[in-house]
Amino acid sequence: MAYTAENLAADDSFLAAVLYCANQMLAIYRDSPRIASIFAAQQRWLMAHTGFALYYGYPGDERRGLYSGRFIDFVIQNKIASRNTAAAFVQEMLAYRFLRPIPGDDKRTRFLEPTETAEQHFTKWLVAHLMILDSLDGGRRAENLTADPTLIARLQPLIGKKIIETDAVRDPGATFNLFNWADSGGLVMDYLISRLPGFPHSADRVVIGPLSLREIRDQFMISNTHLKRLLTQAADMGSVGWTEPPRKGDFWLSRGFVLEYWNYQAAKFAIIDAAAEVVLGPAVEEQPQARRLISAAL
Repeated sequence: MAYTAENLAADDSFLAAVLYCANQMLAIYRDSPRIASIFAAQQRWLMAHTGFALYYGYPGDERRGLYSGRFIDFVIQNKIASRNTAAAFVQEMLAYRFLRPIPGDDKRTRFLEPTETAEQHFTKWLVAHLMILDSLDGGRRAENLTADPTLIARLQPLIGKKIIETDAVRDPGATFNLFNWADSGGLVMDYLISRLPGFPHSADRVVIGPLSLREIRDQFMISNTHLKRLLTQAADMGSVGWTEPPRKGDFWLSRGFVLEYWNYQAAKFAIIDAAAEVVLGPAVEEQPQARRLISAAL
């Protein structure tokens, strides 16, 4: 039985997975800033999932193939982005060589496919998530996918469809949205969460220690003005702040902000686990103690 978002969100041991995931996203960025920029903002992340899912075969849609017109129409219909933004994203992916045209005789429709680089990076993202799930219950999801990478063509459309349809992933909360819809904001948020020493649910604030704006700017290539505006907006919402004004002392995150990130991760991991169970089979043999998180949450 796959995990549910409620199971994961209710268990304190999920914090280790949340922190590991934040660090993995940062590691992907350091390895390839350009590909990671796609995962660093909600809108671009959703468009990337859309492109892969349309290419592999969107569940419930008899049409096959990825081409600009179909992609743009889908993005608009699912309220992911405007027509101009969707069209610009396709051109950017072609320029960065994450997409390429498929040779063919049809001059009316130019079909597209992900390049090996794009598929490798997405597989790395997915394997990292499967490894985190495996760490919770001793499963073999990541091992099974690594043994047969072609299964990504069946896994990703299931994941992409549920992500696009799930409000808990697309709209986790005001502070999460503030960071994740801003350029490089998702990376800044991952960095802040990765600094958590723990998460006592009863605490209104969690102190993460001193914060160097210069370190954040240099690491994520974000302007000083943009970073300060982002943190000021979050501070005005009561979601982040310093223990001493102005911008002095230790930095803290509000309980509400951490919970938005926590619940988002729980919903995302539940979607990935459900798809993995369909494609890869049960992660572990069903035994009374096999699912530690589930039994603890019930």
